[in-house]
Amino acid sequence: MAERVNTPQPTLIHIVGDNRWAGIPRYALDICRHFDSKGWNVWALTRDAKAVDNLFEKAGIRLFHAPLQGFTDYTSIRILSHKLKEIPGNVIIHTHGFRNLFTALAARKLSGKKDVRLIMSRHKIRRAVDSWLLRLLYKNLDALIFVSRAARDRFVSTWHNKIMPINPEKLIVIHNSLNIPSQDYSPPSANRPLTAMFHGPLRAGKGLETLIDALAILKERRIRLRIVGSGTPDYMDKIRHRAITRGVMDLIDWHKHTNDPLPLIKESDFGVLPSTQEEAFGLSNIEYMIAGRPQVCSSNGAQPEYITDGWEGFLTPPANPSFLAENIKKLADNPDLRLKMGENAFRTYMGRLSWLHFINPLTEVYQKVL
Repeated sequence: MAERVNTPQPTLIHIVGDNRWAGIPRYALDICRHFDSKGWNVWALTRDAKAVDNLFEKAGIRLFHAPLQGFTDYTSIRILSHKLKEIPGNVIIHTHGFRNLFTALAARKLSGKKDVRLIMSRHKIRRAVDSWLLRLLYKNLDALIFVSRAARDRFVSTWHNKIMPINPEKLIVIHNSLNIPSQDYSPPSANRPLTAMFHGPLRAGKGLETLIDALAILKERRIRLRIVGSGTPDYMDKIRHRAITRGVMDLIDWHKHTNDPLPLIKESDFGVLPSTQEEAFGLSNIEYMIAGRPQVCSSNGAQPEYITDGWEGFLTPPANPSFLAENIKKLADNPDLRLKMGENAFRTYMGRLSWLHFINPLTEVYQKVL
């Protein structure tokens, strides 16, 4: 009888260069948690930023640190190279930007370890840069994952009617999701004031100026607005001053950032996410869908890929307070419509955007490159 050989589980290293908690660290942590639960050897390489590290450590994900300062950062290359030399078997390095991809590629070369595969997720809607350095990175990628078709299409538009320097088969679209326990649909309570909610980083580009101006148009309706998130003192002063001068400060409830906004979402009637910047994929959008709440959101990014206007919510052009106010009014004035759209949103999430719809194709990518 042949002796059984125990093959070690693959190693997964996520490089997370953010120094604050946001969508990319959350995306990476959800993936790390999943593969850690499957017995993989999982690590995260971070910048020693407590806002990020604390949540990875709480989830039991092992960390090591490097400056992660970009293309000229030899220290990070050396640190990652040493880690690769220590690890037996196959390794996948998953990055979230080309600077960290360069660090991974250089570390693989320096370590002399050939069984290292390089994967990157693209979280932006932006044209590709076609330079000799980026071509080198494209050539060495085993897979480039886009969080939406909009992100992929903008990226490849750089080579319109030209040959791309990356194999098109390596370009894969996988819509985001969230690694959270299964949720049951629960309709909103009628025993409280009608409440709309925004959550996310409080900064330029998220459409807060448009939202406050829309609330001013509707202020006679006394719709309450819950704003959940954190921003710089200067930006917060600017937004609060705008609310005061528009006469709607008394209609807004301010909450600091929370890592779990679902309880607050479930205490709201609908979401409003009026980004003026193009969103490659909004995790905030699907949190309303998970909670069974409709939303009014901008149409200038990937949102139309998972939200159909008039079905799960309303799509609105960015930076248009009047249009935004009109769509908010439609939801505010019609409880039956809110209930129906919330049910539609929950079904769309379960049928197309649940965690299994994300992690299963990502697992296939990982297994294919190993």
